[in-house]
Parts: sequence; C-alpha cells; structure tokens
Amino acid sequence: MSNDIRIKKGLDIKLKGEAEKVIENAVISNFYTIRPEDFHGVIPKMLVKEGETVKAGSPLYFDKSNENVKIVSPVSGTLLNLERGEKRRILSLKIQADKPQTFLEHAAIDVAKASATDIKNRLLESGCWPFIKQRPYDIIANPEKQPKAIFVSGFNTAPLAADLDFVLNGKEAQLQAALTALSKLTEGKVHVSIDGNPNSPFKGLKNITLHTVSGPHPAGNVGTHINKIDPVNKGEVVWTVNAQDLVIIGELLLTGKFNAERIVALVGSSVEKPRYFRTKIAAEVATIIYDKGVKKDGNDRVISGNVLSGKQIKPDGNLDYYSNVISVIPEGDDYEFFGWNKPVFDKISTSRALTFSWLFPNKKFDLNTNTNGEHRAFVTTGTYEEVFPLDIFPMQILKACMYNDLDEMEVLGMYEVAPEDFALTEFVCVSKQPHQKIIREGLDLMMKEIG
Repeated sequence: MSNDIRIKKGLDIKLKGEAEKVIENAVISNFYTIRPEDFHGVIPKMLVKEGETVKAGSPLYFDKSNENVKIVSPVSGTLLNLERGEKRRILSLKIQADKPQTFLEHAAIDVAKASATDIKNRLLESGCWPFIKQRPYDIIANPEKQPKAIFVSGFNTAPLAADLDFVLNGKEAQLQAALTALSKLTEGKVHVSIDGNPNSPFKGLKNITLHTVSGPHPAGNVGTHINKIDPVNKGEVVWTVNAQDLVIIGELLLTGKFNAERIVALVGSSVEKPRYFRTKIAAEVATIIYDKGVKKDGNDRVISGNVLSGKQIKPDGNLDYYSNVISVIPEGDDYEFFGWNKPVFDKISTSRALTFSWLFPNKKFDLNTNTNGEHRAFVTTGTYEEVFPLDIFPMQILKACMYNDLDEMEVLGMYEVAPEDFALTEFVCVSKQPHQKIIREGLDLMMKEIG
C-alpha cells in the first residue's frame, strides 16, 4: 500500500487571525488550574491535600478505576484550592506556583536498550501516560491492553491551527526518544502522518512508518488517518498521541524531568497580533490574551483549542491539558433582519444557494460564533457526506447514538471515531444538531454497556 494518502472529502475553513511564526515567552502565570474534566472517564482519587506543596511532576491524583494512571502537577508550588461540585465531585485543583521551579527527579532511560515494561512503568509513574489516548472511546489508554498500532498526526488542518512544523522545529531528539519508546509498546507500527513538507521534523526519524497526507480538513485529524490506514474493529485497540505531547514524553525519558512547557498559538480575528507563546499546561490564559492585544472590554469568545472542537473558557480561565491553541473570535449575539433571504458574501457555506463564498476560494473570513439558525430535527441533505472522509455513514451513526442502538453503533464503525471527527459535520449541519456531544454520549454508553 502506498504511503501517500489523498483526502478528497472535507472543507477548509479559512479565517482571519492566523498566527505569525514568532515565538515569545508568555508572562509567567502565578496560578495553574488542573480540571479533571479534561481527562474523560477518569474518576479522581486525591493524593495531596489543600495547603500541601508539590514539585513539577508530583502526582496530584490517580484514576479510581486504575490507580496506575496518575495526573501530575505541571509546576512546583502549593495546592491552594480544591473546588468541589455536587456529590463532592472534584471540579478543579488550583496551584500557586513557586518562583524558582523544582522538579520531581526520575532517572533517565536509554530508550534503545530499555524494555517495554520499563518504558511503560516510567510513563505511568511520571504522569506522562495521560498523553496516550486510545480508540475505541477516545479516553486515556488502558495500560493493560496492547495496541495493534499507534498513530501520530504531524500536521493540523483545523481552522487557525498551530503549525506543528514550526512548533516542533529543533525538537527532533525528544521526538525520536518518544517514538522509539512507543514503538516498543506495540507489536504493530507507529504511524506518523505529515503534509508533505520536506522540512518536517519527522522526516528522517527512525522506528516509524511515515505517511504523506494531502487534502482539505479533516486531512490532519488522526481519526482520518486511522480510518484510511488501519481501521479499528471490535476487540481491537489503537493508541494516539498529540505531536507536542511527544516532546514532553521524550524530554522525560531523556532527562528524567516532567517539563510541561507548551508552545501555544494565540489566534483569531479579535487578536491584534496573533503569534506563538511559550507557556505551560494549565496556565492562566489572561497572561497571554490581555497582555498581547485582546481588548478586555471586547465582546469576544475565548476558546481553548480550535474553533471547531475547542472548549469555551472564561477570559480568566486556564489552558486545558491538551490544547496548543487559544482562539479568540467575536461573540455572535447579533441577528440580521431577513438574513436568510438575501445574498451572502461574508459567510462560509457548502451550499451555493444565496451564499457566494465559493466564488472566493482564497478569501479569509471574519466569522463570529453565531450558528445562523436554531436547533431542529435532522434534515437529509447529503451535506455531511460531502465533508466527511471516513468510510462511515455519518447521519446513520449519529441517529444510532441518539436512540441508543448499540448493535447498530457497532456495525456502523463507532469503535474508531471520536467527537472531533464530527466537528466539521456539526459546522455544516443545517439542523444545528450538536454532533460532537451526540458522539461523546454514544461512546460513553458503549463504554458502560460493552466495556
């Protein structure tokens, strides 16, 4: 099989506010907040109490269903506040950071000589394991199961996504260490996909199978690569790892330190000078957005992640555990009188009826959060299939999730999808159905009933 993959179905959403390829150090955050909701399916069991001090890399809590899976602190400091909700559910852990940072030290590992057991144990005890996710269910990988393959996407096609070739430049040693380690945890292959850039940091790395993928979004989604390269069947497991998280894993293996540094792209039409910032996981986003050109009194939405699948946060909120983008776009709370009945040139649509964005294929749009419609029953238009490249019937699998038909969900390919795979169908949906929420609830039901 050729390692060149061409994606034909999809949609590139070109927005204003792309980050300039310049990296600055963000203002050092005083507080870091870890939210258990970032780790879907994990039930926290605390290892530290309020007022206790921790080092960078110290375990904060473990998963109640698997005590080997630990979430660690991104910084050294004091656990200032433990926020709880209904039934004493843990909502967040707020850490006040020390000025001089100290790290929990681990011994470095020679990944070329280390056994699979040694590598797995080190990733678990160091807190790097949560960077490894599994399909089915799009949750933290079960360390007791061996994957048939591991997938990494070395590029991102989402709107205003961070340029991974730029972000990972100079990190080849860490990438190689992490990929070599992961290659020992599977009997299959480690598949890495790039967009054909000859200067990709993944070019020339060992212990991987390199694929060149081209086409519109979601060509950069790891779910698209899984579907085209090695689909997941019942009883099978594949793992996925974000490209930037490989750097953290690799540095941990090489130096013994959990360095939670993250290069984050500040993007969006509401940002005066979009560019990249060096910060840490769970840092305050205010240290980036307000210091660098976003108006405090502006009517904007701040999103941790991209505009299609990211999570809305408050301006005084924190970067979530897996994001490398902060998107800031205008809040869409204004409405047009008879906006549905006049020609439109400033909005994106897959339909050519009254919407003429197709006349300007290279135009970048200034979109807000308005959905331009209201929630209604599914309408069969064939629009989903135009932007959905997976060999799956999107309308049918969504309906199967809504009426909880587990057998139909299995047959239709639910084992290999994640909510982000349906972000684009949600964007073009004329019925304004929450596709990602529907898929997430369907996966949760399968996890509960089938396991």
